[in-house]
Amino acid sequence: MGTRRRTPARRRTTNRAGAAASLGVLGVLCLLGLGGYLAVSAVIDRPDPVALPACDEVADPAGGVVAGYTGVQLDHAAEIMAVGERLGFGLAGQRLGVMAAMGESGLRNLDYGDWETSGVRNPDGTPTSSLGLFQQQDWWGSEAERTDPATAATLFFDRLDDVDGWERMEPSHAIHRVQVNTDPDHYTRWLGPSGEVAVALACG
Repeated sequence: MGTRRRTPARRRTTNRAGAAASLGVLGVLCLLGLGGYLAVSAVIDRPDPVALPACDEVADPAGGVVAGYTGVQLDHAAEIMAVGERLGFGLAGQRLGVMAAMGESGLRNLDYGDWETSGVRNPDGTPTSSLGLFQQQDWWGSEAERTDPATAATLFFDRLDDVDGWERMEPSHAIHRVQVNTDPDHYTRWLGPSGEVAVALACG
């Protein structure tokens, strides 16, 4: 009777390889999941520069200084905000009025403009005729209107109201659509200070 040969047991390389592959895929998915979580967390945790600060995050205007602005400058900001509120704009819209005046005049009611200080001309070569808080040229209104803070603010907000979708725009770009200056990002540097002043005056 012949001796039966035993068939060697199969090595389970296939299953081990599959397990290793599965672990590799799971590892990649975990890493991707972690990366996605971190990416989303970074977006959520990143401060929104457009968002307005809370009342307890800004200076009390009673102290006389908010974001470097004082006295008559804060009075002008308050008047701009009052006009905006009267015309139906919320705090975000009022902030744009303050931001525009910061970028144009430093919240000062100037009786001169960039023609007098820098010789700036309009695209057609005529001297600019900018005046007041918003440095509005003569096609905005009379000299008296442009240098009256309440009237100048009304002119600004009336035009802002005509800008379709201004609420969804970058603040500086929305203001640019009203002021029609050469640089749409000109006002960006006053985004933070305008938010501080607007909130301080609203909460004060």
